Amino acid sequence: MTKMVSSNLPLLILCGPLAVAVVIFLLPARGLSTKCFEAIHLASTIFVLALSITVAGHVIAGDSLTAFGDWFYIDSLGCIFVSLIGIVGFLTGLYSIGYIRHDLESGLLDRGKVKLYYGFFSLFLFTMLLAATSNNIVVMWVAIEATTLGSAFLVGLYGQKSSLEAAWKYVIICTVGVAFGLYGTVLAYANGSEVLGNSEGAILWTTLAAHAASLDPTLAKLSFVFVLIGFGTKAGIFPMHAWLPDAHSEAPSPISGLLSGVLLKCAILVIIRYYIITLKAVGPEFPQTLLLTLGILSIAVSAFLIYVQHDFKRKLAYHSVEHIGLIVLGLGIGGPLGIGGALLHTVNHSLTKALLFCGSGNVLMKYGTRDLQSVKGILRVAPVTGLLIMGGALALAGFPPFNVFVSEFLIFAAGVKQGYYVLMIVCALLFTITVAALIQIIAESVLGKSPESMPKRDVGWLSLAPMVILLALVLAMGVAVPQPVSRLLQSATNVVLDDHSAVAITAPWQTPAAATPQSGVQGGPVALVTDTPSHSETNP
Repeated sequence: MTKMVSSNLPLLILCGPLAVAVVIFLLPARGLSTKCFEAIHLASTIFVLALSITVAGHVIAGDSLTAFGDWFYIDSLGCIFVSLIGIVGFLTGLYSIGYIRHDLESGLLDRGKVKLYYGFFSLFLFTMLLAATSNNIVVMWVAIEATTLGSAFLVGLYGQKSSLEAAWKYVIICTVGVAFGLYGTVLAYANGSEVLGNSEGAILWTTLAAHAASLDPTLAKLSFVFVLIGFGTKAGIFPMHAWLPDAHSEAPSPISGLLSGVLLKCAILVIIRYYIITLKAVGPEFPQTLLLTLGILSIAVSAFLIYVQHDFKRKLAYHSVEHIGLIVLGLGIGGPLGIGGALLHTVNHSLTKALLFCGSGNVLMKYGTRDLQSVKGILRVAPVTGLLIMGGALALAGFPPFNVFVSEFLIFAAGVKQGYYVLMIVCALLFTITVAALIQIIAESVLGKSPESMPKRDVGWLSLAPMVILLALVLAMGVAVPQPVSRLLQSATNVVLDDHSAVAITAPWQTPAAATPQSGVQGGPVALVTDTPSHSETNP
């Protein structure tokens, strides 16, 4: 059982990147070396990483952290997303230094834009952390809206027609979409106020979740529909995904890694928060049917669009739509297997996609193009980059022993367990299309014949070290998930299910360790679940 503890950590982790953003914006672009901005930027990402690890330590030990009159709240569910922001934020931040230096030297950016890049990077981290730590549902909505405004400048950083068009498309579609999320937020607040007779308490997610069984079912359903449309737009769920391919492909590559690896997941977190309330208020059938429908549609549409793309980053962007669809599908399947698999896939996809978007940045620096028809022989031109991209592509394709295989296996096992045989067969067939697209990248772009005129020299260590770390994490999560991570996933699954039974998480090739709710579990990421009934089998 977790206990709520008042702590300054949620406020500290928010104040750090916000303060750094303000400092960078106030500093003059001229008269200061770009290394000054790089140092401040790197210090900010290290600060967020260190505090996210500290927060994770407290949460894994059994604490849920609150601050500022319970307006901010980090439980095991939120901690997963805070940790992802810390890890992916640091690694893409480190990668940014070499990448932005290259763009500055190439004349793609000037010193003023370099300053803006680092300032908005920290501001972007702040807005995502605000979304992940908010217990106040209005602040939660404001945070998701703020992520749009903060990151839109980064999408349009280069000032080219295509990047500005992508930025405006991103702002308009997401602002309209998130407006639906506001309607859902207002409905949830009104529903809670009516039941509690207390408008102050109804604004807190923890209070709404605690009294969800007493909420008006009709309002709860309507609220969830608006939330799913609104925040589903930001998550890139079909058919609200239209902004995503353009924004991901036009943004600087490290920002593409943040957008796909973390931003989409913050919107998923908000959807999960409302999903918990809806499960308790109306039962599993209504929300799970919606999620299953949107999940399979996202997978189906993106599978065919992936195959016809020639732009490397655009192809990866459609992979994001597909894997967000798989996460949503896991939530829709429900039960310990489905929820655990969805949360694990959230982590695995974040790490893998950050790796591949950084790889796309290296390709852009070497070849000067994102067109895969012009990118051949990466392994010969830039051997380390080629190996890292090949590892990331195999991971995203779902090959063992990489991490994505085990979380996909978990979700498919959940579907079979719940009797969704036809749905799982359709999913498997659709995934063969995306596997073929990734194998094509490996065969033609990585292993193909390189141009004779292309100098055979890899990019600098600042652009390789973050990718090496990401690939190591991808392999580690596939071979044997560390016990603390496994315990965090177990606890978060129990938060969603409102159930404190054990969920043992072990890889299929490992001997499962005995698991208890108190001690957590050991092993890798495919769950062998105890006789805990799922939401699909019992009423909440």
